[in-house]
Amino acid sequence: MFTQTDHPKKPHSTNSMDSQTNLARIILISVVATIGGFLFGFDSGVINGTVDGMKEAFQTDNVGSGFNVASMLIGCAVGAFFAANLADTFGRRTILIVSAAFFTLSAWGSGISTASAEFIVYRVIGGIAVGAASVLTPAYISEIAPAEIRGRLTTIQQMAIISGLFCAFLSNYVIVRMADGSALNEFAWGYDAWRWMFWIEIIPAVTFFFGLFFIPESPRFLAAKGRKDRAIKVLTSLIGNGAEEKYQEIKESLASDHRPSMKDIAGTAMGIKPLVWVGIGLAVFQQLVGINVVFYYGSVLWQSVGFDESKALLINVISGGLSIAACSVSLMCVDKLGRKPMLMIGSIGMGVTLSVMAIIFMTAKGEAGHLQLEGISGPIALVAANLFVMFFNFSWGPVMWVMLGEMFPNQMRGSGLAVSGLAQWLANFGITMTFPIMLTGVGLGGAYGFYAICAIVSIFFVKRFVHETKGIELENMQG
Repeated sequence: MFTQTDHPKKPHSTNSMDSQTNLARIILISVVATIGGFLFGFDSGVINGTVDGMKEAFQTDNVGSGFNVASMLIGCAVGAFFAANLADTFGRRTILIVSAAFFTLSAWGSGISTASAEFIVYRVIGGIAVGAASVLTPAYISEIAPAEIRGRLTTIQQMAIISGLFCAFLSNYVIVRMADGSALNEFAWGYDAWRWMFWIEIIPAVTFFFGLFFIPESPRFLAAKGRKDRAIKVLTSLIGNGAEEKYQEIKESLASDHRPSMKDIAGTAMGIKPLVWVGIGLAVFQQLVGINVVFYYGSVLWQSVGFDESKALLINVISGGLSIAACSVSLMCVDKLGRKPMLMIGSIGMGVTLSVMAIIFMTAKGEAGHLQLEGISGPIALVAANLFVMFFNFSWGPVMWVMLGEMFPNQMRGSGLAVSGLAQWLANFGITMTFPIMLTGVGLGGAYGFYAICAIVSIFFVKRFVHETKGIELENMQG
């Protein structure tokens, strides 16, 4: 699964940039593939402005609303876990095309839903697409990218995710403004604004579907299936005259390797290898800091501390723009600073900013879910929240996916990605599902106190267990 078979000492390896490497084409292919990341972000962020509308339309309580929001993540876990095996059977691009169709169906169906059960079905379908795209895109890019720029190209995935979130926040804000300030009001053609928020996603989903027909299948997959002519054609478009030699390298490596399976991650540490536990830890800590509470419940959060709906959605737009800026800096730094230092910086920054938010929310006046921030507390909370988002998108947001795509040895890369991806989405589900309950239970202060503790613990996790992968060829990763 997603094994990288390049040999760094060969002159025409795709892991070595030379005059034959078609860098522009590699970048273009990566950009098309990461439209899946854009949809990942859009699908995750669009729910932010629809919570009140769904609660009213479906007549749900806090637990029901929490499950409506979190239901997509069940599909994400399923999609992430099974995508690798399906891609090894049918091809990376083929499964991405199916994902694009699922994105389209989910966007349409979520908007037409009249009850929670119907809505949940469509959101789970969208979640399968998100989960598959989250695993396949970085893995696909890692198979075509030279090692020298692999981190930057894979980071484009996070840039696409954040851009999708930003566009979802922006479109939600514009739609609410045009619907006289509420997602419950009619926007166009007799339909409520919150339904149109989902339907906007159909545009990028259809674009992704057709765009995928213009990028090649992974040459490694083609070689594994014995499709020599197609594999050499793709390799020629990527690396030039060394395509024939590269194809032979891939075939030789395939002949020497056994077929990857889940048995490759088996070990003595509770049944799996320690490196896989590190991957699981990275995936879970990325969610335990509560970042998706900001993405999924941002408008609810800011309304709960006194902002009206329109201003709460505008804050989301600002956060999305700052996220893009932070991710842009990460793009420039990931192949220079290294993965581990960036994770450390992010953990420290998130620990501080989340602690500030927790203290402010704990000392605010009012009942749980209806707090009032007085004096400078409001501006401080806003600054801390946006700094938290920036620290995350500089570090754990992109770097976690980069590391999962490259930290595992060849034979366990697919299995390691599957298990880590499953853990990431299950943690995401848990955090998302519990936030509405925590909001009315321990309040915002208690919720953000928990996220702050997790960020602080992640500092020690990174320092002790995470090893640097910058500049190391994929086939040289150690298990």
